[in-house]
Amino acid sequence: MKHAGTSALDDLEPLLAQLRCLTGMVEKKRGVFYRRSQAFLHFHEDPKGLFADLRAQEGTDFERFDVTAPDGRERLLAATASRLKA
Repeated sequence: MKHAGTSALDDLEPLLAQLRCLTGMVEKKRGVFYRRSQAFLHFHEDPKGLFADLRAQEGTDFERFDVTAPDGRERLLAATASRLKA
């Protein structure tokens, strides 16, 4: 699964705008967010759709979210906000 390209990120721009409003992470490159010095959130694309990898609460692995549809984007936004507060 490859990292999301420009076209995929264009499709995700409304979600990216919402993510940029959350405090506690920095977008180092479009669609690639860091928390402190660690990769925290990034996006992938493949024939099945668009996906986000969000660092798990334990801090070692990533949890994958299908963000192809609006309900998946809402789940990602909620999970990201929750993990930033932890």
